[in-house]
Amino acid sequence: QVQLVESGGGLVQAGGSLRLSCAASGRTNSNYAMGWFRQTPGKEREFVTAIRWSDRTTYYAESMKGRFTISRDNAKNTVYLQMDSLKPEDTAVYYCAATPAAVGASNYARAISYNYWGQGTQVTVSS
Repeated sequence: QVQLVESGGGLVQAGGSLRLSCAASGRTNSNYAMGWFRQTPGKEREFVTAIRWSDRTTYYAESMKGRFTISRDNAKNTVYLQMDSLKPEDTAVYYCAATPAAVGASNYARAISYNYWGQGTQVTVSS
């Protein structure tokens, strides 16, 4: 069992930055991939980015490249999502998730691939 707790959400003006954190505990090891997704009311969860814990390989949704950066801190068992140049359309609940890395990189962008989810953190970008 893996527990994930997100933090760092809040209200920010357009053009600003936020850094989200996802602290993992429980049966965590290097054989996981960690992902960030976001969701707005009435829509499906949207893939943002993922990182393979073992070798730090990163994956991004095309529309997120350049503004969002995922990273991880081994010592703290924490994954970060740095979000820059935020836009009102980035407003959403952001979730982190974990999946065995063995599901394969082609599946990291699929929410159904993930076994464990955090509770989500709200990000609101004002115009």
